[in-house]
Amino acid sequence: MTNKPMYSKVFNLLSGLAAVLVATVVATGTAVAATTLTVYTAIEAEELEPVRKAFRKEYPDIDINWVRDSTGIITAKVLAEKDNPRADIFYGTSATSLLVADSLGLLMPYAPKGLDKLDPRFRDPRNPPHWVGFDAYAAVICYNTVEAKKFNLPKPTSWKDLTKPVYKGYLVMPNPNSSGTGFLTVSAWLQMMGEEKAWKYMDNLHKNMAVYTHSGSKPCRQAAAGEHPIGISFAFRGARLKQKGAPLDLITPKEGIGWEVEASGIMKASKKKAAAKKFMDWSISPAAMKVWNQYLPLLARPDLAKPVKYFPEDTQKMMIDNKFAWAADNRKKILAKWQGRYNVKSEPKKK
Repeated sequence: MTNKPMYSKVFNLLSGLAAVLVATVVATGTAVAATTLTVYTAIEAEELEPVRKAFRKEYPDIDINWVRDSTGIITAKVLAEKDNPRADIFYGTSATSLLVADSLGLLMPYAPKGLDKLDPRFRDPRNPPHWVGFDAYAAVICYNTVEAKKFNLPKPTSWKDLTKPVYKGYLVMPNPNSSGTGFLTVSAWLQMMGEEKAWKYMDNLHKNMAVYTHSGSKPCRQAAAGEHPIGISFAFRGARLKQKGAPLDLITPKEGIGWEVEASGIMKASKKKAAAKKFMDWSISPAAMKVWNQYLPLLARPDLAKPVKYFPEDTQKMMIDNKFAWAADNRKKILAKWQGRYNVKSEPKKK
């Protein structure tokens, strides 16, 4: 015999909970996601939630599970998992890293909506492309004007200047095995100077180096904090620190600067391709460009780009003609040679 009073109480309780849930969704504008995408990325930690929030505003039924690390480390993770991929999307990492993953057949060709509006440098030239970019980041020298004055360190204007004896022990830069910024910088030197001269240059630079970090932004953060007066980093981090009052000058060396597209691709093994395609569509949309323009002006949609305070105005002019395919093809060899020569000054890796 059914216990009607108890059934009635349970029914009322469940109805009440449902009503609360609906009210919460209405009040917050956040729906419970039907699909969660696992996204491997190297974008800065502070950018994760703004991107997720903006995306979910348009696609409330899709959520993002971020797996974040520096470019070299997250790329190594993708490659290590090549026989059993766990990510749905490889997002916000260097185009070079995407090319390496694609060479192993890990990426699915896809032409996102709005592809025709992109600067051609920000996409794979194949049709359909295997990757597309949404913005670019570029190397810069972060120079602490206060600390430099204390130690009588002149303001450098070139990469060559950094090999002068006056800078011995005062420099810091990212390890290219861990950091995309480190790799794009080393790759740029090799492209600009030629391999023989570039390795000789790095030998001389190594004499002045205090430490190699495993993060691309850390050298600029250390320069801002006065831990090391001069850091080779990237312009976005320098501009953000200057906005917060750091006594930094951001220098684009006169020989030219390395840069990379922050690119994305759908993993061929993903079981959530419909949702992944929506994310790729959104990643080059005006809404996404608006998010990225908060941080930097180097957008895949230059028609939507606005200046960013303290971002070096000559950045785009100083960017080299970067050979992404060459960098991808030679990445393993470059990293092994760099590791053998200079790793002795790298900071310990986190366990």
